[in-house]
Formats: sequence, C-alpha cells, structure tokens
Amino acid sequence: MLEKSFGLLFFMRRPKNYQTGPLPIYLKITVDGYSKELSTKRKCDPSFWSSESGRAMGKKESVKELNSYLDALEQTVFQAKKKLIESEKQITVEAIKAIMTGTDEKKVTLLSVFRKHNEQMKTLMGSEFSHNTIARYETTLTHTAAFIVWKFGQEDIDVKKLDYEFITEFCFWFKSIQKCNHNSTMKYLSNVKKIVLICVKSRWLATDPFTDFKFTQKKVERVALTEQELQKLAKKKFTSDRLTTVRDIFLFSCYTGLSYADVEKLKLSEIVEGINKSQWIFTNRQKTSTSTRVPMLPEATLIIEKYRNHEKCLNNDRALPILSNQKMNAYLKEIASIAGINKELTFHIARHTFATTITLNYGVPIETVSKMLGHTNIKQTQQYAKLTDKKVSDDMEELLRKRGSLI
Repeated sequence: MLEKSFGLLFFMRRPKNYQTGPLPIYLKITVDGYSKELSTKRKCDPSFWSSESGRAMGKKESVKELNSYLDALEQTVFQAKKKLIESEKQITVEAIKAIMTGTDEKKVTLLSVFRKHNEQMKTLMGSEFSHNTIARYETTLTHTAAFIVWKFGQEDIDVKKLDYEFITEFCFWFKSIQKCNHNSTMKYLSNVKKIVLICVKSRWLATDPFTDFKFTQKKVERVALTEQELQKLAKKKFTSDRLTTVRDIFLFSCYTGLSYADVEKLKLSEIVEGINKSQWIFTNRQKTSTSTRVPMLPEATLIIEKYRNHEKCLNNDRALPILSNQKMNAYLKEIASIAGINKELTFHIARHTFATTITLNYGVPIETVSKMLGHTNIKQTQQYAKLTDKKVSDDMEELLRKRGSLI
C-alpha cells in the first residue's frame, strides 16, 4: 500500500536554557501527515547549519564528514521504504523506524526452524514420511546443534548469519570431526539444505548459501548375495527362533525386492491374485509412494504362509513379524557369521540381491526390474544392476553358441 505523501527533514532543536555550543540534529520522517523523530546522534554548531538544505555549511573536513553521514542516513530511510514496498507491507513512519532500528523482525534461528520442520514431519509419519526418514532428520538436527557449538560456541545461530563459509565448514566438520564418509556427509547436508530453503522462501534469509556448493556422490560398489550364498543362507538351520525369523524375512526381501520400510508395513490384504492367477504383491513404496507390483516367487509365498498365523502378525495386521531395522541389521551380522557368509549383511543387501542375483542375472529386462522395485526411472535401477561374472559368462557362452552356428 503506497503512501499519499512522504517527507524527510533534518533539523536542530534547542534545549531549555540553551546558551551556546553545538546542537543535536534530528531526523523527522513524515508519512501521510504522521511524523516520527529520530536522533541522528550527531551535533552541529548553529552558525554552520543551513535550515533550508538540512545540512551543515562550509568546506572543513568535519563538515564534509557530517553531511556524508546525513546523506547515508537519508538513504537508509529510502532503503527501509523500498523494503516495505517489496514485501507488500504498508508504509508508515512506525514501520520505517522499526526497520531502521532493527526491531522490525523477530530473530529467526536455524535450530528453531529445524525443530518446527521435524515436528511437522512427525505429525505426518506413516502418511507422507516414514519413521526412518524422520529419524534421519532428527540425527541431522543433532549434528547441526553440535556443529554450532563447535564453530560458534553458542546454542543456536541467526539464520541471517548462514553463508557459504558456514556450509563448507559444516562439510569439513562432518568429515574430520564426525568421521563421516563423503556420501553420508552429502546426505546430511542435503537435509540441512531443505531447512535453509524454508528460510529463503520465508524471506528470513536473502540468499541461498548452498548456491555454489556442489553436491556430489562417490560411486559405491553395491553388495549382493550370490546364488550360492543365498542357498547356503536358506538351508542353514538355526537353533534360535529369533534368528530363523530374521533370516526368513531377509530372504523374503531377497525374493521380492521390497525394502525394510515396505516389508514392515506389508499387509496380507496387499497380497492378491495377479494376472497369471498366482499371488502378487500390490502395494505402494513407503519412500516414494510409487505403485509396486511384484509377482511372488514360490520361496516368498512359503515364507508368508509360514507366518500367516504368527501372533505379532495377527495383532498388528502385518504379513510378517518384522523387528526394528536396527535390530534386524544387528541379527543379520550374527546370521552371516553363523552361516559362513563373509559379507557385512544388512537388510538393504536383500534389495540388491533381488535386483541382481534373482532377476537381472537370469535375463529379466531392467525395465521390468525397475517396475518391480518401484523406481521412478531406470537410472535408479542401474545403481543396483551389478552384473556378476556368472551373467557375463552366460552371455558370452550364448554368443559363442550363435557364432559357432555361423562358422
């Protein structure tokens, strides 16, 4: 909302009982007939003051410095006015004075914005965000708080102080102090960037400090079980029911490609008769909400039937009695040791195994595998598509067979 009239005036005021000497200079701002006076914190001898120009007269260096200061103060008023126009706020003398004195905006801190973001995520847990996603943001918040203490020696930081140096120092801190690898560091900083962008879009922060920061991922060798390791694990007898159950659920993921989050929420009602009259899994991925349709292999069907009447499944309306991701991974390390598998077994390896050993190595087209994994593009699937020596050998034997028929 634009003002109808606007005026600035520098003037001097004589205090009571004034006799001689410099007088204080004031700035009067008038908007639509309403005025406010601000002290310039400067003085001038009345004999050198021009009421018409609102400036000091003379060629002395002290006069030039005073007038330069008053010019700068006048520009500050116009900048405050411009800020109100850009933010589509009403132009008033109170609003201009508040901007000039720094009382126009409530101080916004990084961790307060971060905490509010995480609390909002928690209210949407299960519908838009998984427990694991929320846990990652909570961990990132903890790291951010620790970095602010390490870097600034304080409990929080004004978002206006965020700059490129803050980001690069944070990156260094993750790698040097926290001993995080490069990819983990990039994931944490990506979470921080989301919070920073909230500040930018809310106009609490003028520019994005991540603008010139390069997010790069180093290529990681994907680990999967071989056919031999998969069979060894499936045939292994465990004395503990707990380990047997964890092993079975891990194998179920190997045969279906479902992630931990998707197995955790899988219901028996999502296992239905498919197009070929066999059982299919019809569900949506927890991570991306994309539709996933997977024909169930016989091994996967047997595991579902084995636990159909398990107490935990019946009480929680779930297809399998899965434990927390942390416990599953802890037990999988124990299982790998007992089964003689020389790999650091984690639940996510099951998804890799489905993509390579179960499907791609047996000639299932990558487009089909991508669909079953619930990926939104083929590039995601290519990260899993580690072709083993067996697949390369089989393809070359097929090539030799065909070439032999031509000779």
